[in-house]
Amino acid sequence: MEKTLHETVLQVLDQVNRVILGKEKEIREIMTAFLAGGHVLLEDIPGVGKTTMAVAFSRAMQLDYKRVQFTPDVLPSDLTGFSIYRREEEKFVYQKGSIFCNLLLADEINRTSPKTQSALLEVMEERNVTVDGVTRQVPSPFLVIATQNPEGARGTQYLPEAQVDRFMVSLTLGYPDYESELTMAREFGPEQKYKSVQPVLTGDDLLAAQEEIYQVYMKDVIYEYLLRLTRATRNHPQIERGASPRATIALVKTAKASAWLNGRDYVVPSDVSEQFLYVVPHRVSLTDGARLEGRTKKQVLAEIVGKTEVPPMEESR
Repeated sequence: MEKTLHETVLQVLDQVNRVILGKEKEIREIMTAFLAGGHVLLEDIPGVGKTTMAVAFSRAMQLDYKRVQFTPDVLPSDLTGFSIYRREEEKFVYQKGSIFCNLLLADEINRTSPKTQSALLEVMEERNVTVDGVTRQVPSPFLVIATQNPEGARGTQYLPEAQVDRFMVSLTLGYPDYESELTMAREFGPEQKYKSVQPVLTGDDLLAAQEEIYQVYMKDVIYEYLLRLTRATRNHPQIERGASPRATIALVKTAKASAWLNGRDYVVPSDVSEQFLYVVPHRVSLTDGARLEGRTKKQVLAEIVGKTEVPPMEESR
């Protein structure tokens, strides 16, 4: 019996979870963002498996994968490409940059210059890049996982707000739990674990799943609930900059993707409230007073979720 797209996507999660132990919730959220056609921002310390996870996803979904280690000397042309004169052909020939792939891991993105960071803006939003006046499309699907060191870490630069807003979700992998780390230690060997990942999906399958997600039903009361949440960030006394309209659209997309991943063709309030805590944090900034009180973005946003009226379940379908 032929597998459905939904069953195949669940197999992708199974393959990645075999490599990255104890992070089922985070892996599922990254898959949710991919299904919604979005990019992922990871804020983490080095060594928790971000690169291994990205490679595992690329292998399970048979995506062309590239990794760029961002350092202060990485130039925009390293990403977008450049034209070089070839004497034998007596013309300039375009050399593709690193962004021409399906899955790009932008590692430690906040260690490079703002100019290089901004080079990702057009391709993340428009899925194309313009060099020497010529616009070229990147392969489809095109997904970015960007990692950044925690704010204040040595040698880091703040990401421009315009670029941060292009990431659909943000999250942290963090340290593994005791049992998972013990298993990792016992299974250590010369072969990298991601090499055992089996291909179960294709890029075309992922695009087809994204099309199915667009058809997931969301009732008006859920749209209104979603909008109440995002708009509450704009007048909260401890939030200096609230969520943008792009956050509202991202929340719609991820809520639908979450519902689809849960095997439903309709969105319920919990899809929205769950995704709110991944879609919004990197798009808001707290007031100085909130930071002095030691409050975190997640705490303030969880408070908003708790105080926002939830539509009854029977009205959600």
